[in-house]
Amino acid sequence: MTVVFASFVGAKTTFTPQDVERLLQRMTLEEKIGQMLQLNIDTLGEGVGDDFRLDEKRLYEAIAVYKVGSILNTPGPVAMSTKHWQEIVSRIQEVSMKEIGIPCLYGLDMNHGASYTQGATFFPQNINMGATFNPALTEEAGRITGYETRASDCPWTFCPTVDLSRDPRWPRVWENFGEDALVNAVMGSAAVRGFQGNDRNHVDAFHIAACGKHYLGYGSPRTGKDRTPVYMPESEVREKCFAPFKAMVEAGLLSVMVNSGSINGQPVHASHKYLTEWLKEGLNWDGMIVTDWADINNLYLREHVARDKKDAIRIAINAGIDMSMEPYDLQFCTLLKELVLEGKVSQSRIDDAVRRILTLKFRLGLFDQPNTGKGKAYADFGSEKFAKVALQAAEESMILLKNENNILPLSSGVRLLVTGPNANQMRCLNGGWSYTWQGNKTDRYAQQYNTIYEALSNRFGSSNVMLEQGVTYVPEGAYDEEDASRIEQAVRAAQDVDVIIACVGENSYTETVGNLSDLALSDNQRRLVKALAKTGKPIILVLNEGRPRLVNDLEPLCKAVVNILLPGNYGADALVRLLAGDANFSGRMPYTYPRNSAELTTYDYRVSEHCDRMAGAYDYDATVNVQWPFGFGLSYTTFAYNNLRVDKQRFTKDDVLTVSVDVTNTGHRVGKESVLLYSSDLVASLTPENRRLRAFEKISLQPQETRTVTFRLPAQDLSFVGPDGQWLLEEGDFRLTIGSESMLVTCE
Repeated sequence: MTVVFASFVGAKTTFTPQDVERLLQRMTLEEKIGQMLQLNIDTLGEGVGDDFRLDEKRLYEAIAVYKVGSILNTPGPVAMSTKHWQEIVSRIQEVSMKEIGIPCLYGLDMNHGASYTQGATFFPQNINMGATFNPALTEEAGRITGYETRASDCPWTFCPTVDLSRDPRWPRVWENFGEDALVNAVMGSAAVRGFQGNDRNHVDAFHIAACGKHYLGYGSPRTGKDRTPVYMPESEVREKCFAPFKAMVEAGLLSVMVNSGSINGQPVHASHKYLTEWLKEGLNWDGMIVTDWADINNLYLREHVARDKKDAIRIAINAGIDMSMEPYDLQFCTLLKELVLEGKVSQSRIDDAVRRILTLKFRLGLFDQPNTGKGKAYADFGSEKFAKVALQAAEESMILLKNENNILPLSSGVRLLVTGPNANQMRCLNGGWSYTWQGNKTDRYAQQYNTIYEALSNRFGSSNVMLEQGVTYVPEGAYDEEDASRIEQAVRAAQDVDVIIACVGENSYTETVGNLSDLALSDNQRRLVKALAKTGKPIILVLNEGRPRLVNDLEPLCKAVVNILLPGNYGADALVRLLAGDANFSGRMPYTYPRNSAELTTYDYRVSEHCDRMAGAYDYDATVNVQWPFGFGLSYTTFAYNNLRVDKQRFTKDDVLTVSVDVTNTGHRVGKESVLLYSSDLVASLTPENRRLRAFEKISLQPQETRTVTFRLPAQDLSFVGPDGQWLLEEGDFRLTIGSESMLVTCE
């Protein structure tokens, strides 16, 4: 096969389905199967990061002999420079084009910016983007990430993640946009548009293919541990877990990665229903499905639904898997060929998978231009204008949870003690998937950015800011390793300051490494805050964490609480601007923050899950007490809601309701407000949910300014999925709520 290379960055490929079919017909079975395999870059060379060098013999074997169609990951895994990315990917593409005439599809976990590339712009993690309630920011962050990823000669990212963080114990809470299906759907779709641009069939050299993950139901494990089973009514799987993926497909999503675990006992990698019937056929979707890391193997190693690897491959491919992420093993190709020759996997299933893979490569323009990223076309890489977007995203994501006696904003000249393990490192600000998989080497690569202590010193003066952490993390150690040897020194240091800023939470982690057995904040950090409280000095508690760690014993001891989540490299600068009053808080809780370990819930619980005391012999209650509810967040100004109205108080299932409310900034500062529209079904054939978020919009108001916010709410949005899997919109009353205002509407 021969290919003509485009001569300029940004070239668009024009292709038709017939082009894909002609190529498919010319390919041998071995070439087709090779396209269905994705290998880890570490199998093709030696070294870590920029010291990595390809082994030409291994590269030739993978591509020329086994016809491998995709490579993933960064060597080590440690971030590389754009120059080295271009060298490595360029060489892979040269061999691929020469030996099989088909470009390689390179994929990376660029999860909050081009996070495996040195010098790239790091944005807040997805949980922060959910807390902004600002889809435009999420789309712009995706656009910049796509630009800087393509500058790294990579056309594909394994993002966005829309698992729904329904269990606070789960170590991947922070990779999602929160617990709500609508927020994940809206933010996930915005990210897809940012990554891919406006034309899914012609993704230019400044955009990349998105990969929605992890399809589906991953964020609700019974045990709270990563990669463990989910048990959930099928109606809820359809109504909530499926919804964000459906929205992203409608936004043009080009690929999907599969949930590593199982739903109601069925591994998703083995589910023809979920992969083929719901996703491919049900949505008429022509995108590509890729496994997660070695997950076909887990069908026999962990799930025990297959006898051996060959049987697992048969099950997964027949279920609808198109590409297998097999990090280290070329045996996939041999075994799949045997299955085809034995008639256990059909040629048509192979052709369908490869058709989807080739179509993605055509859409990315890789046949015309296998390599991108060279030259001045990417001059904005790591630019100041990109940094401003990341700073804004961090500012809009931080949540003011308590501000007793208006201790915030801090006054000029205030003397501060900055303490706690999260006070003076970049690792905890970024979280996992930052320069390395676990983010444990972040401080090596992020020295040009400010820690919380450094940012406070810059703003309030180094002579007014003292650092004594009391508790520290072990450098580059496990996320839960702590040294608590200096608590007494921190207490002594507090005697000479006006205010204590206690920076607590978690260190970086991701996936199973972050599994835990106790949701409470660590004993060391709680001892530190309690010891500091005895000094009588006011404490501002800064929570820097990937999931909600219980702080019910600390919150009463603190005058203010700020949840910064995982705000990225510009997080400390954003926090200090907010603490100083140079900017105003506008973040809202993207999940329900639990108060007690035995009271875990979500805002959209069924009404029977939260009951006051009942009269009679069985005098019991089933109340759930939370620390901070979903959607909660304070500001330095105040907002009033008035005049909630709807154009149709009585409606039919085919109507669209126009819902409006007047919002006024009643304070003395400019402020941004997330206007959230909820609905409650008052009586239904299934026990209804407490409430559901149906629409949201973020607005900015000057002091005393009033603005009318209007939502168009299709009546069908008020429906629910019944036990038979069908959507139902039943007659009856619904309560619509925005802020302090509510009203009833009736479906006829």
